Amino acid sequence: MEVFGKNKKEGFEGGGLILFRSVEEAIKAEKVLKAADYMVRLVAPPPELRKGCDLALEIALIEQTGIERLFREKDVYYVEIIPRKGSGDLLEIVKVKDFGEAIMVKAGNMKLTFDKNSGVILNISGGGCPDIPYLHAGLIDKKLAEAIRPRERGFTLCALMLDRAFCESLEIWNRMEKH
Repeated sequence: MEVFGKNKKEGFEGGGLILFRSVEEAIKAEKVLKAADYMVRLVAPPPELRKGCDLALEIALIEQTGIERLFREKDVYYVEIIPRKGSGDLLEIVKVKDFGEAIMVKAGNMKLTFDKNSGVILNISGGGCPDIPYLHAGLIDKKLAEAIRPRERGFTLCALMLDRAFCESLEIWNRMEKH
């Protein structure tokens, strides 16, 4: 059963990093590139490459020219695009841990744990943002397929990372139900 590793896009070689000054710019850029069918991956760049934002986009460096043109057309601001080779390891934003009867998905500083048999959200932890207790109360004991996405109610970077954990959890759950 293929539960993990679906996010590893087949044939995506990366090779380039787009650096940003703010989280909002990184998120906007990701949306614009995905809408245009570019293969991208939201990552945490090595500390020595950070330019004010702890997020970056990994891209296929061969597509740099097209991406720069698209950014100009869509008013997407970034610091620079750099080759990734020799610039340190990228950190995965999303990590998955299987505890047997439950799966924990960590995105940035946020963790979401759900029951593998029922899809019910068992726990949410991490983050110090003010909207997390509100989001926590709205998600605990809900089935993943029926819960409202954190991005619909949250306003902070913690809510964004919780939304990433939620989406990954829902994908895992949907793959598990099909098998």
